[in-house]
Amino acid sequence: MRFLDIFFTVFHTCLVLFNLFGWIWKKTRRLNLICLLLTAGSWLILGIFYGLGYCPLTDWHFNILRKLGYTDLPDSYMSFLFTRLTGLQIDQSLVNAVTMWGLIIALMISLYLNFRHWFKPAGRKEDTG
Repeated sequence: MRFLDIFFTVFHTCLVLFNLFGWIWKKTRRLNLICLLLTAGSWLILGIFYGLGYCPLTDWHFNILRKLGYTDLPDSYMSFLFTRLTGLQIDQSLVNAVTMWGLIIALMISLYLNFRHWFKPAGRKEDTG
């Protein structure tokens, strides 16, 4: 169980970072957009059945943590991660707002970078960056 806790902590944190910053590199932009859309879909579509913001990775990880004896787990992975890294607890509504806006901003950037050729005026050279 301890191995699974470490695995989910590393994997989930890397996925969050990739969602936020994967649009930076041209080679990862399409995968970043897919991950962002899957995340948003989970939050919104699965959220209809399990609660807004639902993430299966959080659900699976928190089940493992409960088996390891953790109690009073927060409502979100980001709250859990922040507390785990700093030892401090932060207001859940602030965490939810920052998390939601992080996804929205990253999604807007990723959409623009993945589809910016649609917005270029005719006759303008393609940007190589």
